[in-house]
Formats: sequence, C-alpha cells, structure tokens
Amino acid sequence: MAKKNRRKFGSEFKAKVALEAIKEVKTLQELATKYEVNAYLIGRWKQEFLQGAAKVFEDGREKIDQVEDNDKLYKKIGQMQIENDFLKKALTRLQ
Repeated sequence: MAKKNRRKFGSEFKAKVALEAIKEVKTLQELATKYEVNAYLIGRWKQEFLQGAAKVFEDGREKIDQVEDNDKLYKKIGQMQIENDFLKKALTRLQ
C-alpha cells in the first residue's frame, strides 16, 4: 500500500488564501475548489491570520526598542574597552 504524501503549503500561499477568505467575495467552498484545498483548512488559516494580525504592529516596535538597547550596550562596551586600554597604558608608564 503506497503512502500518500501530504502537501505542504507555504506561508505566502496561506496568507493569499486567507486574505481572499476574509474578503468574503467567494465562499469557503468556492475557494476550496479554486485552490484545491479543504474548506475547513481555509477557515482555519483565516482564523489564524486574524488572530496573528495584531502581532504585525506589536513586533515592529519591540524590535526597534531592542535594536536601540543593543546599540547603547555596544557603545558602552566600546567606551569601557577604550578606558581599559587607557588604564593599562597608564599603569605600564607608572611602573
């Protein structure tokens, strides 16, 4: 008995189908026929898309804040390295 391979759908395809489902121009069954995908699966993609939509706006600001924090830390590390080198040179001159 041959085993059927499951089709794997990429995120771009899922988003495209979910957006069409959200527009509600066609029914889920019509979309299922058009894309050769189960209507239940399209409904699930639509639901996941709507639940994750808020993350698009939240993650952007958090990443910017994280980058700014990293920049401050790198700047501080650089400053401390310069001070450390200066103190090493001063110590060798005193000896």
